[in-house]
Amino acid sequence: MLILKKLKNREKLSLKEAAKLYDMDLFTLGETANTIREKKFGKKTYFNINRHINPSNICKDVCKFCAFSAHRKNPNPYTLSIEECVEIAKNAYAKGAKEVHIVSAHNPYVGYEYYMNIVKAIRGELPDIHIKAFTAAEVNFFSGLSGKSYEKVLDDMIEAGVDSMPGGGAEIFDEKIRAKICKDKVGSENWLKIHELWHKRGKKSNATMLFGHIENRAHRIDHILRIRDLQEKTGGFNAFIPLVYQRKNNYLNVKKFLSGVEILKTMAISRILLENIPNIKAYWVTTTLNLSLVAQNYGANDIDGTIEKESINSAAGANSANGLKLDELVHLIKDSGYIPVERDSLYNELKIYK
Repeated sequence: MLILKKLKNREKLSLKEAAKLYDMDLFTLGETANTIREKKFGKKTYFNINRHINPSNICKDVCKFCAFSAHRKNPNPYTLSIEECVEIAKNAYAKGAKEVHIVSAHNPYVGYEYYMNIVKAIRGELPDIHIKAFTAAEVNFFSGLSGKSYEKVLDDMIEAGVDSMPGGGAEIFDEKIRAKICKDKVGSENWLKIHELWHKRGKKSNATMLFGHIENRAHRIDHILRIRDLQEKTGGFNAFIPLVYQRKNNYLNVKKFLSGVEILKTMAISRILLENIPNIKAYWVTTTLNLSLVAQNYGANDIDGTIEKESINSAAGANSANGLKLDELVHLIKDSGYIPVERDSLYNELKIYK
């Protein structure tokens, strides 16, 4: 097949060519993706010990796929104090967490400094912990809230103690789809711009793609190729994370859920098209634990981490509210035929579980 020949010759595929990858059978795609994966990582599967902190669920935006923000389907608004956020981080660190992952709703009532002060306070108490905080969507919100440029917001984040950025808020880059599912959120060009500015500051980030809702395969390919192009320019993405849409408690009313085959094809295609991004994460929270482990045969080499507590996707039906125990995660990876490797947030290996 011409497309496979081009891939073997390490030629870049056009959008039209890349879209044809979905027409290939699952096992051919899987074999191609797994070859790339094993050249990079062998049988290693990465995870980290981390804790998610979601400071507030009060949001000025109304994304139709979201079940986390306080609205008609989630009538329980909350905002954590800075002290509560610090206490959560300290408790997690005492249990072995190497990273706190801070993502919030876009709460316009607490002020710009609230967000920066959360990071400053955690950094002051825990100088060694890695702080992954604030998506590009949040950076865009902070800019509007404060009147500061993207550049100034990012500089403030670094000064506060942010080490890396998560990849959320990307959803699907096609603007017609965004107008339907997340109309008021950061646009695709500004999402990419914010990550480019972050990378220019010598910092790393992740990239995501939310799929399985009202987008089609061509939209996914377009999204992946735009990530590929920015990575060529900056080299700043650590990982690409295809996030499977969770269908409960939101307003998209998607009736048909993706098949496991479609999810695995998307994982494999991500690995095939994004050879310039080191890691493909099958995020167990949205993919399900079992399918995330299967995805290790289809190009993925990471399943995220212990998490401890997860609020955003569990509100939409994911079975992730209480995270995973370390020994359970290690045993599951081993039972799948892979070597569990604890990593830090920048993918330095900390411990190999033989």
